[in-house]
Amino acid sequence: MRIFIGIDLDPEVRARIARFLEGVQGFAPEARWVRPESLHITLKFIGEQTPERVEAITERLRRVGGSVFEIRTGGYGFFPTAKAPRVFWIGTHGGPQLAELAQSIDTATAELGIPREDRPYSPHLTLARGGAGRSSGSPKFRKGDGPNTIFATLEKRLAAMGELDFGSMTAHEFILFQSQLSPGGSKYTKLERFALNRNG
Repeated sequence: MRIFIGIDLDPEVRARIARFLEGVQGFAPEARWVRPESLHITLKFIGEQTPERVEAITERLRRVGGSVFEIRTGGYGFFPTAKAPRVFWIGTHGGPQLAELAQSIDTATAELGIPREDRPYSPHLTLARGGAGRSSGSPKFRKGDGPNTIFATLEKRLAAMGELDFGSMTAHEFILFQSQLSPGGSKYTKLERFALNRNG
């Protein structure tokens, strides 16, 4: 079972991003665009696990603390760089609470032998990936990365648009998702929800 931990988007924020996607997809027709209903903020990707391990991870995540906090969505960028783009993303800004939650989850899962993250947490929403062979969402350079023009027209249009702002939402919970790969893109199933504390 391929699993990850993330935060789902509010319907209003998702709808704003969906309208934006409708308007800009044509500027990068070769890219593989994410379906709006699949958008989420990843806190930690875990990968393949047995059902028994998933149960152990679920139990451990129930003990992760955290309080309700605001997330603003806006801004954009390209991984690993705008000159050699593999991923087009928009920013998510949750203040220290978002990074702290990701850190708590990383620490909790490490207790079960899951490798810790090797880079600082960089929250974002992946909107498009640059074609075959460039599927990784990693911000770091990967083998095969290099100058390409997949997002060149999109980049020009975005520069003319000014600041992108998709609004704010309140994170009330984080979720353990299952990811199933299919030819039409990944399908995500919510396995378990973990409520955040209203009182901090």
